[in-house]
Amino acid sequence: MKLTKVQKTEKAKVLAEKLKAAPHLFFTEYQGLRFKELDELRAKLRPLRCRYAVVKNSLVRYALKNAGLEGPDAKILKGPVGMVVSENDDPVAPARVLAAFAKQFPKLKVKAGVVAHQWMTPVQCQQLSTLGSRQEVLGKAVSVLYNVISQAVAVVQAPTRDVLMVIKAFEQKKKSESGAAAA
Repeated sequence: MKLTKVQKTEKAKVLAEKLKAAPHLFFTEYQGLRFKELDELRAKLRPLRCRYAVVKNSLVRYALKNAGLEGPDAKILKGPVGMVVSENDDPVAPARVLAAFAKQFPKLKVKAGVVAHQWMTPVQCQQLSTLGSRQEVLGKAVSVLYNVISQAVAVVQAPTRDVLMVIKAFEQKKKSESGAAAA
C-alpha cells in the first residue's frame, strides 16, 4: 500500500521527534543480509534499548533535517540503509554489537554514526566500539582518583609518622642506655 504525501510527511515528523530524542544513531549498509540475520541483529540490540529499522532514505533525510542533524555527506543515504536508534546513554554498547555483527556477517557495514549530536565516520564508529563501556570507564576513573588521593594522604602523613618513629627510637635508645647503666 502506497502512502500519500500527507502520510509520508506525518511519518517523517514522528521519525524526526524520535531522532531528536535519541542520544545516538548509527547508519548501516545491510544489502545482502537475510531477514533472519537482521532479526538476529535486532535481538542483540533490543536489551541495549536500541532499535534497528530499515526506513526509506527520503524519510530519513527529511527527518534528519527536521531534527537538526543534517549529515555531512549525502552518500550516507545512498542505497539501502538500516538505522540503529539508541534510547540509552551508552554509545559504546550498540557500536560493539554492530562491530561484532559486522565481523560475523561482513555484508553489514557501518556507514556513519551520530553520538551526542556529533557525526562520526565509519572509522570513528569502529574506534568507539573498542572503548570500554560507560561503567568500565567510570570505574577506571574512580580507581585513578582513589590512588591519587591515597598517595597524597600518605605523603601528608609521612612527616608525622617519621617524627613519631624518631621519638620512639630515641625512647628505646634511652631505655636501653638506662638498662645498661643499671646493670
